[in-house]
Amino acid sequence: MQLESSQLLQHLKPLFQENFERFGELGAAVSVWQNGKPIIDLYGGFRDARRENPWTSDTLVLVWSATKGIGSACVLHVLQEHSINLERRAAEFWPEFAQSRKNEITLAQLLSHQAGLCALDQRVDVLDYDAVIRALEEQKPLWPPGTAHGYHARTFGFLLDELVRRIAGKPLSEYWQENFARPLNLDFWIGLPKKQNSRVATMYAAKAGKPPEPKQFYADLVRPGTLARKTFTSPYGLNAISKMNDPLVRAQPIVSFGGIGSASALAKFYSMLANGGKADGQTFFSGETLERTKTTLSDGVDRVFQMPTAFSAGFMKDARETTRRIFGPLRTCFGHPGAGGSHAFVDPENKIAFAYVMNQMEQSLLPNEKSLRLIDAIYRCA
Repeated sequence: MQLESSQLLQHLKPLFQENFERFGELGAAVSVWQNGKPIIDLYGGFRDARRENPWTSDTLVLVWSATKGIGSACVLHVLQEHSINLERRAAEFWPEFAQSRKNEITLAQLLSHQAGLCALDQRVDVLDYDAVIRALEEQKPLWPPGTAHGYHARTFGFLLDELVRRIAGKPLSEYWQENFARPLNLDFWIGLPKKQNSRVATMYAAKAGKPPEPKQFYADLVRPGTLARKTFTSPYGLNAISKMNDPLVRAQPIVSFGGIGSASALAKFYSMLANGGKADGQTFFSGETLERTKTTLSDGVDRVFQMPTAFSAGFMKDARETTRRIFGPLRTCFGHPGAGGSHAFVDPENKIAFAYVMNQMEQSLLPNEKSLRLIDAIYRCA
């Protein structure tokens, strides 16, 4: 399918406007790329609840777990550059990780949320990187690795970061800047420089309303002692949305949920993945590595979300039994959403990349209709 800019604009612009007029959006942006080129870039609304600062083309915003896709790409790039297969054991590169029956966990299992390390028994601060890593090293898997999968909401980024440090010798946030952000001129940071703060939209917590599906998961999310609650509160800290607006917190390189950038930067990055790993005259990924991004490694009922989910090597995909597709119509599509409504994905077959970002969160941790209606419209256009 080939998208035509004026036709796509005709379809998407009214829907994007409706997000503000009917669905309570405050500020947002959407970016669609195809064949390595931008097709649509829309933005509107405000960066603040007082509606004093308009959302502009250079506005940045927190994208929550959409950062996990960026982090996963960095790990895959490190593995590619060091000729490391996904079936290798994580402990080969991180010896201390072998404690507590984790010696046989493979990189594939770790990247596809099968390691059983979604929650920590120790109470450690999310901003104390070294303490979190020690806790992960000592943590016993919560299920036999490889037998099931469950979303590693907070621990995932630390697992990725430590692998990059062990293999490449530097933090993942630095690796991202050196190998992707600067070469591709991407307006996206994991650990925001102080001078960029004036451009960032304020993030606002979801307003009270009807809890989304699955009801049991969202009930468990606020119930002490449940796996869902432990997963989303360990390592502990930064559970108040307002804390994420603190410039000192924005500066922290939190790979699980701390990425800050623009819709166009996210879409451009995914566009590179859609175009054979190439962009701006440079080649970033081999065909073999790109296969890892779209090959499903885990699929079925997620132990944390309590609904079907699927993952490739670090990226989320539509589960085989899903009731609502969130990554486009094809099984080869993949990406990663963020809490409250941010979303990014790639369709490698049609070479389409999509990103949606916003600052008024919804209750759902997975994409909602504000972005999904736009995705549906893209494919109706063809």
